[in-house]
This record gives sequence, structure tokens and C-alpha cells, in this order.
Amino acid sequence: MNAMLRLAGWILALALVALPVVAVLNGWIGANQWPLTKLRVTGEFERVDAALLQKTLMPYAKRGFFAVDLAAARNAVAKLPWVEHAEVSKRWPDVLQVQVVEHRPFARWGKDRLLSEQGRLFPAKGIVVPKGLPQFGGPEARVPDVVALYNESRAMFTPIGLGVREVQLDPRGSWTLGLDNGAQVVVGRNEARARIGRFVRLMPQLLAQQSQDLKRADLRYTNGFALTWAPKAPAPVATASNNINGSI
Repeated sequence: MNAMLRLAGWILALALVALPVVAVLNGWIGANQWPLTKLRVTGEFERVDAALLQKTLMPYAKRGFFAVDLAAARNAVAKLPWVEHAEVSKRWPDVLQVQVVEHRPFARWGKDRLLSEQGRLFPAKGIVVPKGLPQFGGPEARVPDVVALYNESRAMFTPIGLGVREVQLDPRGSWTLGLDNGAQVVVGRNEARARIGRFVRLMPQLLAQQSQDLKRADLRYTNGFALTWAPKAPAPVATASNNINGSI
């Protein structure tokens, strides 16, 4: 009987010691104590709004060192515009640390998204999109293929003085390119790189033989291309004006 009482006493003593520790670790007590009053942000970024970042983290910091939900804080930061990746941690006694990796835009994707340099799609809503980005489109699962064809076709067209400003892959797997001179190049589904290579090799000769601008090229033929030409746009006419300085 005495042994059982002593055992019960030991269990009760251990519970009284362990309970406060468990309570603190789970945020049961001290939720409004030991607030996190300092925000330390690391990472190189230009477009992430620092004020919005601070505002987003404020509710989590107020909960206190032991009660802060780091996973929820990280998810909230990751949803901010331009944030590609975020890590949130804490340092005793009052520091909330945030590491931010910013999206680096590589291209537009469809109507309302951007493609980062890391190959990730993110929404363009609420952000100022940089000018001069190429336009991509296609099934989301084919992002690597679209980027690969863009890089390869650009390397082919650059030596003849043309740039690729658009790459589209339709649901049937057919490719279409848009060049910076306004021409559309319909490549088709099969042997896309070989077709583009043949076309690029002949393009300087084709352009030299025409007094018109190339509007469309269809490469989906075994032994040739179907080309559509348009009259050259008239050059802008320079006008002279006289400047009169005076007062009335």
C-alpha cells in the first residue's frame, strides 16, 4: 500500500513539473507574453512589398514567442505577390526571422500568369509586369518543353537578325512561333526543331527575293513552306516645323 502511494506521489510530482513545460510548448500559456517585437528579413528582392510583408506577419508575431505558428506565417508570406519561397523562424527572445526568395520573371504565360526563371508559374494580378517579356502559352505540364523550344528557336533566329517573342503550344501539341518582325510561324506537331532549322537556313534568301513583308509561314509541309506576304508598311514621313518664340 505504501509503495503504491509513493508511486502515485512520484507520478503526481512529475506531472506537476512536466505540465507547465508542455503547456508553454503548445502555447497554452504565455500566448500574449514574450511578444516578437523585431522582424529580421533576409534575401535579395526588389518587388516584394516590405510594408505588406510586415503587415502580413504582425498578427503572428503578436501571439508571442512560444505561441507563434511558424508554418502558418510561412504560408501567409508565400502567398504574397512576387514571393517564390519563404522560410520563417524565431530567435530568443523577441526576433521573428524571414527569408524571402523573390520570383524572377522570365516570360508571360497565357493572359494572367508569369513564368519565373525557376520554371514556376505565378499570378500576375496585382503586380506591375516588366516590359519586353516573351509570351508563352500551353498546357501547364509542358512548361519545360515550351521553354526549351524558345531557347533553341531563339538561338536559330538570332544569327539572321530576328528574335522570337512568342511560343504557343496548343492542346493538340502543335507549335506556333511569333517573331519580333511581326511574322507568325506555324511549325506543327512533328519534328519542330528540324522544320525550324530548315526554314531559318532558307529565310534570308526568301526575304531577299521579296519586296513585301513576311506575314505568315506554314512549315507543315514535307517539301516546302506556305508563305503569306503583306505590303510593306509605309515609312513615317518626317515633317519640319518652325519654332516661334515670343510672348503675348
